[in-house]
Amino acid sequence: QMVVKTFMDMDQDSEDEKQQYLPLALHLASEFFLRNPNKDVRLLVACCLADIFRIYAPEAPYTSHDKLKDIFLFITRQLKGLEDTKSPQFNRYFYLLENLAWVKSYNICFELEDCNEIFIQLFRTLFSVINNSHNQKVQMHMLDLMSSIIMEGDGVTQELLDSILINLIPAHKNLNKQAFDLAKVLLKRTVQTIEPCIANFFNQVLVLGKSSVSDLSEHVFDLIQELFAIDPHLLLSVMPQLEFKLKSNDGEERLAVVRLLAKLFGSKDSDLATQNRPLWQCFLGRFNDIHVPVRLESVKFASHCLMNHPDLAKDLTDYLKVRSHDPEEAIRHDVIVTIITAGKRDLSLVNEQLLGFVRERTLDKRWRVRKEAMMGLAQLYKKYCLHAEAGKDAAEKVSWIKDKLLHIYYQNSIDDKLLVEKIFAQYLVPHNLETEERMKCLYYLYASLDPNAVKALNEMWKCQNMLRSHVRELLDLHKQPTSEANSAAMFGKLMTIASKYPGKAQDFVKKFNQVLGDDEKLRSQLELLISPTCSCKQADVCVREIARKLANPKQPTNPFLEMVKFLLERIAPVHIDSEAISALVKLMNKSIEGTADDEEEGVSPDTAIRAGLELLKVLSFTHPTSFHSAETYESLLQCLRMEDDKVAEAAIQIFRNTGHKIETDLPQIRSTLIPILHQKAKRGTPHQAKQAVHCIHAIFSNKEVQLAQIFE
Repeated sequence: QMVVKTFMDMDQDSEDEKQQYLPLALHLASEFFLRNPNKDVRLLVACCLADIFRIYAPEAPYTSHDKLKDIFLFITRQLKGLEDTKSPQFNRYFYLLENLAWVKSYNICFELEDCNEIFIQLFRTLFSVINNSHNQKVQMHMLDLMSSIIMEGDGVTQELLDSILINLIPAHKNLNKQAFDLAKVLLKRTVQTIEPCIANFFNQVLVLGKSSVSDLSEHVFDLIQELFAIDPHLLLSVMPQLEFKLKSNDGEERLAVVRLLAKLFGSKDSDLATQNRPLWQCFLGRFNDIHVPVRLESVKFASHCLMNHPDLAKDLTDYLKVRSHDPEEAIRHDVIVTIITAGKRDLSLVNEQLLGFVRERTLDKRWRVRKEAMMGLAQLYKKYCLHAEAGKDAAEKVSWIKDKLLHIYYQNSIDDKLLVEKIFAQYLVPHNLETEERMKCLYYLYASLDPNAVKALNEMWKCQNMLRSHVRELLDLHKQPTSEANSAAMFGKLMTIASKYPGKAQDFVKKFNQVLGDDEKLRSQLELLISPTCSCKQADVCVREIARKLANPKQPTNPFLEMVKFLLERIAPVHIDSEAISALVKLMNKSIEGTADDEEEGVSPDTAIRAGLELLKVLSFTHPTSFHSAETYESLLQCLRMEDDKVAEAAIQIFRNTGHKIETDLPQIRSTLIPILHQKAKRGTPHQAKQAVHCIHAIFSNKEVQLAQIFE
C-alpha cells in the first residue's frame, strides 16, 4: 500500500525518483507478484504498474516483449474486479481503469507481435463486466481505452471485431443491455476506422461465401440490421454487396436479404431508399420474384413502408398493382391487408389507385380474398365516413365504399350476400348505436346511395323478411300434431332455410330444428324474436339467451352455434322497431320543416324527404306493425298534404301497407285520413287516385260507402 501511494504521488518530471525507483518497478513485474495468490496484492500491484507506465511514459521500463505481454494480460485480468461496484476495493479498480485510459497505456502493446491476444482479452473483459450499476464515468473510460486501440492501431483483426459485434446479436443484446450500449457507442465513435474492417468481414461472408472467417457468420443479417440502426455509415461498402445478394440464384438467400432490407428501408428514420436508389430499385424488383415467399415478404413490407415513408407510396403503387393480380391467393390477400392497414393508420397514406386495388379484389375468385377486401373497405368507411375521424375530405375520398359494398349483394355467392348483411349491420349502420343515432345514420345513408345500392338494400330487407316468414311457418308446423304430411312440410321448410346458408347448413338446420322440437322454452324465445312487436332491445336479449342455451363450454369453436347465431341475427329486428320508425319519421319531419342537418350530411332537404319516404315505404312492407302509432301516422299525414306528388304517393302507399288497424285503434287518425284520401282520389294525379282507392279498400271496413262517396 505504501508503494502504491508512492507511485501514485510521483509525476513524470521526477527524474531522480524515477531513477531511484527503477529497480522497484522492475521487481514489481516479477512472477512473485504477477502470480500472487492474494487478490488484494494483485490489485495493488496492477495499480503500481499502471502508474509506472504513466511515470515512465513514453518509454516503459520493461524491454522484454514477453514481459510486457505478461504484464498487460495480468492488468487485464484485474479489471474483472470492476464488475462489483459494492466491493470495498471498487475505487481502486476504478483508479486502475481511469489511469490506463488516461495514459493510453495499452498502446505500448502495438510494438508486440501478438498484441491482438491482449486486446481481445481486454475487450472481452470490459464487455463482460459492464453492468447497470456502473456510472457514466466507468463507461467513458472503457470507451476511451478501447477506441484508442482501434483508432491508433494498424487495423482491427476479425477476432477483435467479433469481440465487439457479438454484443449486437439479439441473444447477447437481451442478456446484457449495457454491453450492447457500450458496443454501440464504441462503433459510432470509431466509424471511419472500423468501417473498412466491417466491409471486409461482410465481403468475406456474403460475396466470397467464407463463413469460416468468423463465428458470427451465421448472424450477418442480424448484424447488418443493428449496424444500420447504429450508424448507416458503418455499412457504406456493404450495401452494394446486398444488391449482389438480392440477385442470388438461391430463393432462400434472396428471401433472407429481402427480410433484412425490408427492415432497413421500412424503419421510421431510414432514408436508405433516397440515399441508395440503385439498391431500392433492385429491392422493388423482388416484388416480381419467381419465388412465392419472396413476393409475399415484399408485399408485407409495403405496409410498414407506406406508414413510415409516405413519400415512397408512388414507387410502391405499380408493384402492388401487379401483385394484386398475383396467381397466389395469399399474396393477393396480403396486398389488401397491406393497403387497409396503412389506410386505417392514416387515410392520406393510401392513394386512390391503392384503394382501387382493394375495390377490384371484392370480386376476386377466392372467398378469402373477397372477404378481406370487403371487411377492409367496411372498416375504412366506418372510421372515416361514420365517425368522420379525418374530416370531410377523407369522408369524401371513401364515400363510394357504401355503394360498392351493397352492389356485392347482387353476386350469386351466398357467402357474399351474408357478409354484406353483416357489414351493413356492423359498419354501415351499426346496430349497437342508440335508436336516434342509428336511424339518423340509416336516413342519410339511404339518401346518399346510388339507385343500384338502394335496390340491393331493399332486396336485402326483402330476403331477411322472407327468411323470417319461413322461420315463422316452421314454428307453426311445430304446433301441429305429428303426421307424415307435417314432417314432409317441415323437411321442405328446413331445406328452404338451409338454402340461404353456405357449407353444411342442412345438417345444422336439422339439428337446430330437433333442439326446437325438444325445448319449448327455446321455441317461445324464437317466437318472441320473430314477433312483429319485438323491439331491437328485446331481440338482442333473445339472441343472447338462445345462443347461451346452445353453447357448449367444452367446445370453444362451435360451427353449429355460429350458424344458429347467424340465422338469429338475420331474422332479428336489429335495426327496425316501433321506436326506430318513430325516430325516422321525426327526422323526415325535421327535413320538411327545414330544421334537419341535411346540408351538413351532404344531401339536399328535397332528396332527404324523398329518400326518407322511399325508405319508409320499403320498411312498411317488411315491418308494417312498427308503424302503428298515432305519432307516426300524424307525421305521415303531414306528408300527404305536401304538394310534391311523389311524396304524397309514397305516404299513401305506407298507409295502405300499414293501416289495417287504424279504423279500430286510431279513430282520430281515421277521421283526418278519410277526407284527404277522398281529395286525392278525386283531384290527385291518376296514379294518386288509384293509390287512394287501393288504400281505402285495404284499411276501411265500410269501403263500399267510402268508394261510393268518391264515385258520386
